[in-house]
Amino acid sequence: MTERDLIVGIDLGGTQFRVCLADATGTIIRRQRWDTNAQAGPSAVIERMEAAVRETVAPEGLARVAGIGVGAPGPLNPWQGVVLGAPNLPGWNAVPLRDMMQNGLGVPVYLGNDANLAALGELYFGAGQGLRNIVYITVSTGVGGGVISDGHLLLGANGLAGEIGHMTIEANGPRCACGNLGCLEALASGTAIAREARARLATGTQTAMRDLAHGDPERVTAVLVEQAARQGDAVAAAILHTAATYLGIGVVNVLHLFDPEMVIIGGGVSQAGELVFDPVFEVVQQRAMLPYRARTRIVRAQLADDAGLMGALALVMSEGGR
Repeated sequence: MTERDLIVGIDLGGTQFRVCLADATGTIIRRQRWDTNAQAGPSAVIERMEAAVRETVAPEGLARVAGIGVGAPGPLNPWQGVVLGAPNLPGWNAVPLRDMMQNGLGVPVYLGNDANLAALGELYFGAGQGLRNIVYITVSTGVGGGVISDGHLLLGANGLAGEIGHMTIEANGPRCACGNLGCLEALASGTAIAREARARLATGTQTAMRDLAHGDPERVTAVLVEQAARQGDAVAAAILHTAATYLGIGVVNVLHLFDPEMVIIGGGVSQAGELVFDPVFEVVQQRAMLPYRARTRIVRAQLADDAGLMGALALVMSEGGR
């Protein structure tokens, strides 16, 4: 009988998904990237994922695969393996992804929220190695995260725990896409940064961002705001500082709630480096209770775009996915 000594990880996104084959230690042997073709609907996407797995594991073959970890946008039920809804995946309402893939491939499949799995990836392979209690925050188009408590993902009663981006930071703040007011996501995400920059341009504020965007506010992104800030533009620097201050308040909240050994910040906005991290550190020093700010490290993620993919592998490695 063939030994099942390999594992597969999948990071599912609305535009693309990535698949990798790894050995039992999580060392990647081979990887591929496929277009999701989300408009074709859940069944067609899952069939593409199955085809991608078969192609990626060749020539080793499915007989050697012990399990497949899938990171998908949520909300989802990780125990039942069901995607409850996914904004960037049309028609994904109560989709039994795990069972569909297991039936199609004949290999155990484990499902997790993509942000949660990014936390697991950083724990196993990134900045959190050797620790037992971490909080991971990703700041990009939105804000997500995951909590590792005593070495295990904190999932909650319904598998929905760790929605760090939707804690209220400002009671009467801007409306978030989730329906709440003043969420961390509505105040500190790349989308929020770009929105504030466009609002400044609309009022006629003099800023280098206007030239960088060639006069078109719709071309303004968080990356452009960072670029202007590094060129010495005070308006752009102030926008980034405000967003990072809100992020710092979010970090203080997770320190007080979860008492982690480390807070890991990833996502595209974290690429702004000290422009984001310096205000975060400042807020933590000002607001966190002494035991937390004295003992907890706040660091940049190490795995970048691979966090979710590595987390999918870690999901299989962690006690068969649970």
